[in-house]
Amino acid sequence: MPSIFSYQSAEVDWCEGNFERSTVIAEYYNTVNGTTLFSFLLLAPLNFLVLEGAGIFSVYFHMTLSYVGQLLDELSILWTLAVAYSFWYPKIYFPRCIKSRKHFYWLTGVTTVISTLMSFIKPALNAYALNCIAFHLLYLTWRELKKCNDKRVHRMAAVMVVWWVLAISSWISDRWLCWFWQAINFPYLHSFWHVLIAMSLLYCCPLVIYFDVTYELPSFKPKLEYWPSDSWPVVVPYVALEEPHKQC
Repeated sequence: MPSIFSYQSAEVDWCEGNFERSTVIAEYYNTVNGTTLFSFLLLAPLNFLVLEGAGIFSVYFHMTLSYVGQLLDELSILWTLAVAYSFWYPKIYFPRCIKSRKHFYWLTGVTTVISTLMSFIKPALNAYALNCIAFHLLYLTWRELKKCNDKRVHRMAAVMVVWWVLAISSWISDRWLCWFWQAINFPYLHSFWHVLIAMSLLYCCPLVIYFDVTYELPSFKPKLEYWPSDSWPVVVPYVALEEPHKQC
């Protein structure tokens, strides 16, 4: 029985051929673009250690296709989402039984621990479950956009959704239509997923901050900006805080 650290001991194997371009890297392009994902996450405004860990573990998983690599990749995403929910989930959406942010931390923590333990039962299903969380995030975004009249916010949300649709389409196509992509000698859709989902996150993070500021810092007016300039073809979005003038 192979070690859980052994190459190709994972339950999941993506469409790209293994060891075709390197004797030590199982999925070359998935690994390289996993590095791209890590680089993009360094630019994300919500950049913290677990986000960077998700990129590092993605590289390790695609390089080895090991069972441990698979779980580290998936669980790092789960815990990243848990941290994001804990700190930035709006209080108005808390369950009625939750009276404070501290109680919500406990709810999120317990749910994440249970989900972590369940992830060992059938690891091949973990990625599908994690992708389903995106639908809840999209629903929350839609709820917030209904209360927002800022056209820049709506435009950024639309761009985020476009990148996400392209990303999930690549992910599903690589998973379910691998026979087709191998037939035309282009089995690299999962590597596209890494870049596309990173682009979606690059726009998602400022939106999360924007909505959080409106709830937690009502004395400030958040404004979405682009670095280095709105007119540049490639930009990094961020949130600027403008303190409104006090009226006498």
